[in-house]
Amino acid sequence: MPYLKENFGNPSSVHRFGQETRKAIEKAREIVAKFLNASKAEEIVFTSGGTESNNFAIKGVAYANREKGNHLITSSIEHHAVLNVCQYLEKQGHLIGDLPKRQGFTVTYLPVNKYGQVNPLDVEKAIKPETILVTIIHANNEVGTIQPISEIGKLLQGINTQRRAKSQEQIYFHTDAVQTVGKIKVDAQELNVDLLSLSGHKFYGPKGTGVLYIRKGTRLHSLLQGGHHEKNRRAGTENVAGIVGLAKACELAEKEMDREKEKLLYLRAKLENGINKTIPYAHLNGHPQERLPNTVNFSFEALEGESLILSLDFEGIAASTGSACTSGSLEPSHILLAMGIPGEIAQGSIRFSLGRDNTEEDIDYLLEILPKIVERLRSMSPLWEDKIKQSRINTNEKPE
Repeated sequence: MPYLKENFGNPSSVHRFGQETRKAIEKAREIVAKFLNASKAEEIVFTSGGTESNNFAIKGVAYANREKGNHLITSSIEHHAVLNVCQYLEKQGHLIGDLPKRQGFTVTYLPVNKYGQVNPLDVEKAIKPETILVTIIHANNEVGTIQPISEIGKLLQGINTQRRAKSQEQIYFHTDAVQTVGKIKVDAQELNVDLLSLSGHKFYGPKGTGVLYIRKGTRLHSLLQGGHHEKNRRAGTENVAGIVGLAKACELAEKEMDREKEKLLYLRAKLENGINKTIPYAHLNGHPQERLPNTVNFSFEALEGESLILSLDFEGIAASTGSACTSGSLEPSHILLAMGIPGEIAQGSIRFSLGRDNTEEDIDYLLEILPKIVERLRSMSPLWEDKIKQSRINTNEKPE
């Protein structure tokens, strides 16, 4: 609040009021750098959120290294803030140099297994001489599956060592860690990444705040041209109050993460066990263990996810059919489809995201309400009638 009221000076100004807010920004930068185990505070650039950070990382590397190569590698289960950027680069290319010559990019979209995980060997197989960037999400935003980022990073380090011996340009490695920062330990050195995106509101910081970690030496093109803010990397007057709030959220997350994780794992297990016991034809999506502690995604056969979340909302329970950015879409999740889940089952998926304010009583209430809603909606579904008929044919007895 002080940086929205009394300490309102422009941090780029040389007067005392400006220098007070400049000190606050640089202190916040040091806090975030320590939280991510960055080598230097200067490797932290403040942005408006995860979407800008992802755009900055992917377009920034692509544009700055276009003369070295034009091939990018990502996965088929990325957030749209990565997928849409890659598709944009494929379709649009960009103008380079003085001539209006279109220079396009090619992208390889890696498959995932049934749990939604990328195989590091698939990354290695996809690399070409013209590859300049690999971007893989740290943990999926819908099912919570955690990717083997550190292993992929080590693999790329080995390849880059060979490239340097041949005087070839290195392959940069970016991860969208928006879902993981503040929930599990995120160490930029252990992950072996060159670029890492995070968003403040995902761990109770202010909305509209974010960070792009940029390892020293990474060649990156700035997206915004203007003043000399953020050491010429991101023009525009800084959101001082938001930056201070994001840094405080990092401090709180560091203190509370282990305790919160233990609590969320307990609540998650209670919810999953309760659904499995009370609702037939319900399928957990994502890896059983290598998954975020707060994320539960289930598919309920013969149902529409949209109907489920509307019915839950009427009972005071907030859930989602996917990521918040696509929850208004009636299309099956591209993530679940990539995991091999049939479209008609993926259509009946909902995600429960647990948080610090959730209690065991919340889970009890949900487990009381959800089976009744599922039963009611299925009683009106022709798909459920077909499911029962098929089940009787297959088992020769009445299903539960």
